[in-house]
Amino acid sequence: MFLLVCGTASAQSTYLTSGTCDGLPRLDLKVAKGMCMGLVAEHLGFVRGVAAIGQDIYVLDMGGWASNRGSLLRLNLKQGGKPEVLLSKLNMPNAIIATPDKRLLVSMQGRIVHIDPAAKDIAASMRDVVTNLPGTGRHPLAAMVLGADSSLYINVGSATDNCEIKPDQPGKAVFPCPEIGETPPRASVLHAKLPANGAALDARTIPVHARGLRNSMALALSPNGTLIAATNSRDNITVADAKLSDAELPHDTLSWLVAGADYGWPYCFDKLRTSPEYPGFDCSKKTAPGRLLPPHAAPLGMLIYSGKTMPALAGRLVIGYHGYRAAGHRLVSLALDANYQPVGEPKDLVSGWNFLAGKHPMGAPVGLATLDDGSVVITEDRNGALVRLAPDTR
Repeated sequence: MFLLVCGTASAQSTYLTSGTCDGLPRLDLKVAKGMCMGLVAEHLGFVRGVAAIGQDIYVLDMGGWASNRGSLLRLNLKQGGKPEVLLSKLNMPNAIIATPDKRLLVSMQGRIVHIDPAAKDIAASMRDVVTNLPGTGRHPLAAMVLGADSSLYINVGSATDNCEIKPDQPGKAVFPCPEIGETPPRASVLHAKLPANGAALDARTIPVHARGLRNSMALALSPNGTLIAATNSRDNITVADAKLSDAELPHDTLSWLVAGADYGWPYCFDKLRTSPEYPGFDCSKKTAPGRLLPPHAAPLGMLIYSGKTMPALAGRLVIGYHGYRAAGHRLVSLALDANYQPVGEPKDLVSGWNFLAGKHPMGAPVGLATLDDGSVVITEDRNGALVRLAPDTR
């Protein structure tokens, strides 16, 4: 296990480990039968996205919520997990994807870039893939997922909580909401086809796949081409209507996105309930989510498990709940049928990740990636850690 301070995480607690988990120091967490969690490295900074190419694990340290403080790190389990800084002074890097040709796509504030991590001069290999992404307001970070046909799906988060008139005036909203009419619209998912010639795309010209999704920071693409989005819903609902409970509403959502559909934000929440700021709005023409997740679970990372070494996870959707409230700080899994549609409700995969004095800090999972050996690595930004879910061979 390595420790390297690269940036500023929201806390700098240290994990206490005991025993081993597939060769790594073992974390004292509640993990589903047959699996365990090991610590790869901690204090890596404000870690966000993670991707893997062979044995190399690439981690983004966003550097906090200030400009040009981010870094791209590389770690290798075979080499003890020692982090190497490949690039620095990146502008709020958040999501990272390994492409089939062993390159990287990295989302930063306002843009997505292509990087060759094997280049002699990695910085010189960087080129724009998408420009003019919105980078203002409450949700300036882009999530993304890449399809087998070079289709790139990009989340464009809302600029506000629920289209309030001013950030300090929750409960008072604008109608019609201007930001969903922007180009590209906020609270949407775009669908780009990456050009074979490598030319950069202007986000203002990329088609909208679906809209009315406040901030879909967890995206996964099923093998049959269906885009799955876990969306962070609004806050402050009780300010708009004191009869509603902020602890219980609204639910975050999980949707199997329909091309062209509108999922209702900011006018509707949950399964097409009318938002209190917009009484009388007709939500019946909007599209309901497929599943309601716990309120304020804050899903930030998701994948469909395709590894071989943890058969209990085979074909299941794995979601990280980043939230600090009771429903958060955990990983869950959801069964999918042969058509990659949900079966039942999500079940805890890793829990007990709350703050426990002398044991571990509260976990805040962000990015997930499956390694060639079938294990899953997870970034955790509250402690700047990289952890690994693996088979328990004890």
